[in-house]
Amino acid sequence: MDTTSTIIFIIAAFSLGGILIMQRNNVPANLRRGLAIAAIVFIAFAFFLIVYSFAAMGT
Repeated sequence: MDTTSTIIFIIAAFSLGGILIMQRNNVPANLRRGLAIAAIVFIAFAFFLIVYSFAAMGT
């Protein structure tokens, strides 16, 4: 199984979360909540992909 796209998504999701945390004062107020929710969803899905890849590695 090619995991390149999964790894790229995981890196991008965590990067988005880190950038939002570091630059939270520069993000306009009307975009802040939407971007935070999107980042939470992406990071949660990235965690799911990490756990799934570890579980699938054993089979």
